[in-house]
Amino acid sequence: MRITAPEGYDQYRENIARGNVEMVEYISRAVGNPRKTRIYTPPGYSQDQTYNVLYLLHGIGGDENEWFNHGQPHIILDNLYADGMLEPMIVVFPNGRAMPDDRPVGDIFDPEKIQAFERFELDLLQDLIPFIETNYKVSTDREGRAIAGLSMGGGQSLNIGLNHLDRFAWIGAFSPAPNTKAPEQLIPNPQEAAALLRLLWLSCGDEDNLKHISERTHAYLAEHGVPHIWAEESGGHDWPVWKNDLYHFSQRLFKGTK
Repeated sequence: MRITAPEGYDQYRENIARGNVEMVEYISRAVGNPRKTRIYTPPGYSQDQTYNVLYLLHGIGGDENEWFNHGQPHIILDNLYADGMLEPMIVVFPNGRAMPDDRPVGDIFDPEKIQAFERFELDLLQDLIPFIETNYKVSTDREGRAIAGLSMGGGQSLNIGLNHLDRFAWIGAFSPAPNTKAPEQLIPNPQEAAALLRLLWLSCGDEDNLKHISERTHAYLAEHGVPHIWAEESGGHDWPVWKNDLYHFSQRLFKGTK
């Protein structure tokens, strides 16, 4: 499948309702200190309503600010809400490098930092999700919880989401990186995964040097009859592709769950 967002999808519009973006801290037992995450609440957010949650992850060189610095997610989402194309959701932008000094500085490929991306699974499940569910009016059911990310975060989303289908029904990987586990490890039981998944999204640019990771996963899913969306886009390992992914992926989330 080829997908292209319409012109102006990521451009600021006047005179529409806007969501809110805030930076918050939560206590991470997995890391041993407070950590920061950005959170987008949609236009008209109210404690009188229960919201779905998308955990949206960054790449190896990013942090909780990367999506906002480069991807304009709040503008994309605000525009989609204005057009009536999204189900109500909170979007959480964590720092996927779960270590005491989690800044993207120095050698970002240092083994300790790579290990910190693996440790994030514990931080997310044990610390961040409970924090969100305690402080925001959100669904605590798997049907109301999604995880997605770009590059390193795409690999994390597949590794974490498919290993915890009791926690996530909606999973997206945008240009997943080599941290992505082999398909046989990701989905050892294809029939069970097919029954539990509401959406499995896999996408990559046609000029991306890491495209073989996505193609390997797509081939396994197709061979074993696991329903999924495979989107091949024009572009490389870069933001035009990932913004386009967010535009299309977000519209498919949480449909038919009420």
